[in-house]
Formats: sequence, C-alpha cells, structure tokens
Amino acid sequence: DDAMLVDFLATLDDYIPAIPEELVEYYLAAGGFQAHDSRLTRLVAVATQKFVSEVASDALQHSKVRSKSAAAAPSSGGSAKDPKHGGRIVLTSDDLAAALREFGVNVKRQEYYADSAVAG
Repeated sequence: DDAMLVDFLATLDDYIPAIPEELVEYYLAAGGFQAHDSRLTRLVAVATQKFVSEVASDALQHSKVRSKSAAAAPSSGGSAKDPKHGGRIVLTSDDLAAALREFGVNVKRQEYYADSAVAG
C-alpha cells in the first residue's frame, strides 16, 4: 500500500491537471487552507476534475432521458435534440440541477420578476 501511494504521489509531480493550479490554490486559500506541497494542490485539482466530469456525464444522461421522453410525447413542447440546433444535444440547467442533486448539491433557480431592475 505504501509503495502504491509513493508511486501515485510521484505521478502527481508530472501530471498537469485540466484545472489550473492557480485556480485551485485561490479557492483553497479562500477556504482558509494553505497547501505547501504542489502535489496536494494537484490532488485537489484531479478530484475536482473527476467531480466535474461525473456531473457533466450525469447531466448528459438526464438530457438523453428527457430527449427520449419528449420524443415519445410530441405535445410536451420540444426535446433535448432540438432541430433548430442542428440535432445536437442541448443540456439545460434542469439537467445540470438534476445531476448535481445526485451529489447532494441543491441548485435553485433565481427568482425572475418582470418589473425589477435586474430583469431589464
């Protein structure tokens, strides 16, 4: 087990994560955590990358399910594969919210008031 951990930590030295280390360091510092070892920062970046990847994959699955159910009920008002978008899959905020809900993250839609200054 120790040999595997040493090998894993050695691979973190050479790995360049998709999420920039500066961004990870910023949010770690904002949360009150100081990482003095760059491998720890990269480990957090890898974990974050995995989380984002899983959420995106789950959101895609929700979109596909919505697409199939909308195709089965044509009067429902559209599908995820929208003809005006060239038949591409369109992920909605509802798909993302459903995927995040599976990970314990609750997303609320912002209130929209037609007569507010924010609404335009």
